Amino acid sequence: MVKKRNKIRYKAIYIYCLLLLGSYTLYGQKEPQYTQYMYNIGSFNPAYVGSVENPEISLLYRAQWIDIEGAPRTIRAGINLPLADEKSGLGFNIINDELGPATHTYVDAAYSFQVELSEYTKLSFGVNVGGSLLNMDFNKGSFEFENEPALNNSLSVNKFYATVGAGTFLYSEDWYLGISIPNFLTDAIYDNEVKTVLEDKIQFNFIGGSVFNLSDRLKFKPAFLINYLKGAPVNVNLSTNFLISDLVTVGASYRLNNAISGLAGVQISNSLFFGYSYDYNTNGLGEFNSGSHEAILKFYIGRKATSNNNTKSNKGQPKQIDTPRFF
Repeated sequence: MVKKRNKIRYKAIYIYCLLLLGSYTLYGQKEPQYTQYMYNIGSFNPAYVGSVENPEISLLYRAQWIDIEGAPRTIRAGINLPLADEKSGLGFNIINDELGPATHTYVDAAYSFQVELSEYTKLSFGVNVGGSLLNMDFNKGSFEFENEPALNNSLSVNKFYATVGAGTFLYSEDWYLGISIPNFLTDAIYDNEVKTVLEDKIQFNFIGGSVFNLSDRLKFKPAFLINYLKGAPVNVNLSTNFLISDLVTVGASYRLNNAISGLAGVQISNSLFFGYSYDYNTNGLGEFNSGSHEAILKFYIGRKATSNNNTKSNKGQPKQIDTPRFF
């Protein structure tokens, strides 16, 4: 049975990787950056929202490049809701992202539907629709040249545009792979005035991860996230987490040619998880800031406590909480 399961697992991964490589011939909207992306997949892949077993609410705050004025600040609130048919789900996101004089506020809704590829593997398809409000406030900055043409005699620009995205999410009990494009709409969303300030492009997100049981009380959870945006360096994130007794998570992450990170998390209760990460820049920017902080709270609604099959039971000890499959 184990050999049969592994054969299905690797065959599914192989086919899915071919699909991912095929899509790479397209061109890759700059989305907010996350270090704890493995807990935040619903913010950038709509296909994820139907894979959860219980409703989830996520709250995230990220302060990037502390000590640098105008550095990115991101706030995200998200909801993932599995539907009664156990084959589909809904998701909702509100994200506020600040960078220098620009503030982006995203609001979207997602729907996903999944099909069973085998006894152990499911493939989910998702779409998201919404909108984004771009505000450029040039009172927050200064310009090298007077009469900068981008200003066009105005110290602020407000622009609303629609967003339409899609994604797929292939997963089993102990591994997952996903690809998503948060927004297909690009060139038509800015008029000529704003194009001189910001040119929008499609971003591709590739994510994957797995879980390995090292012992009864220790699990190893590697993961990766790759962001591809045409004209920009490929953003590669690699992480390793260790889950101890299904309660405490510790790990590290590396963003290629950018930063190293420490991660920690604790399952405060059966329905509440808290995670924290600290980034230290390994490039030249590290000399001018004291790192980046990110914190996330996840609420699991209606999740019941169950005994852990991988944990040896001792008389008189409380039951272990039921943790997510691979997050």
